[in-house]
Amino acid sequence: QVKLVEFGGGLVQTGGSLRLSCVASGNTLSINAMGWYREAPGKQRELVAGITSTGDTEYADSVKGRFTISRDKAKNTVYLQMNSLKPEDTTVYYCFADYSDYLHKYIYDYSGQGTQVTVSS
Repeated sequence: QVKLVEFGGGLVQTGGSLRLSCVASGNTLSINAMGWYREAPGKQRELVAGITSTGDTEYADSVKGRFTISRDKAKNTVYLQMNSLKPEDTTVYYCFADYSDYLHKYIYDYSGQGTQVTVSS
């Protein structure tokens, strides 16, 4: 079993920045892909950013150039640096971890409880 705990959500003004962190604990040796997705009311789940075990990254078109995902394997932690935040980025962000290296899954092996990001206009 793997437990994921997210940190770093909050309230920020338009144009501001936030850094999300997700710490994995438990049986982390078998984890490959990690990343973040978000779910807004009335919208489909969106992969925000993902990173594979080899360091390959993917981003949603809506966040390219503004968000950066990184990973510290020694600390079992994945980060999401979010810059130039917009009101439409407001929603709950979930960390995920998966035994595969596939980023586009509907159900990941593990997901965190979520952290709220609110961007005021």
